[in-house]
Amino acid sequence: MKKILPSFSYIFHPIFIPALATLFYLFYNDANFVIQEKIFVFFQVTIVTLIIPALVFLLLRATGNIDTIMIAKISQRKIPLIVHCFLIILLVRKSITIDRYPELHFFLLGGLMSTLLALILLFLKSKASLHMIAISSLTVFVIGLSMHFQVQSIIFIALLILLNGIIASSRLEMNAHTHKELVVGFCIGAVPQLLLLLLWL
Repeated sequence: MKKILPSFSYIFHPIFIPALATLFYLFYNDANFVIQEKIFVFFQVTIVTLIIPALVFLLLRATGNIDTIMIAKISQRKIPLIVHCFLIILLVRKSITIDRYPELHFFLLGGLMSTLLALILLFLKSKASLHMIAISSLTVFVIGLSMHFQVQSIIFIALLILLNGIIASSRLEMNAHTHKELVVGFCIGAVPQLLLLLLWL
């Protein structure tokens, strides 16, 4: 099991979570979109939150500003998080608008709030688990979607709750975080999503 646990940190890296949340959103909201719009929305989110950050990572790694994809050092986290904030702002202002995609819009806003909180912690010489921020925010979002669209999603929700524990164990196994950093990350991810649920549920 100890050999398998680290793989979850890579499979559920925070960079994949917005695209995964978009898939859940399109799945739950299936009736309201034609296939072309679904593809368009998914690729927009994927390009802005996955492809561009991956290219930025490669650039930062080539210039020696980052050494691994896990970005363990506090000093190395600032630029990627700042870039992520700008990309999310671009996405919610220009593409995933509140009038057309309200649920996904608020998920991304919650992600922006979580990223800003994580960034503030960095300037205070502390860090939170970005993995826990990502998976906890996704879990709350899927629970909200299930309630909003009145769809039974016990299996999805149970799997996501289980993944929170597995990913936390993975980060501990890799000596990437302390217990405190995992708890802080979970709260920073979940609380903004919970607060924003009040605006779209």
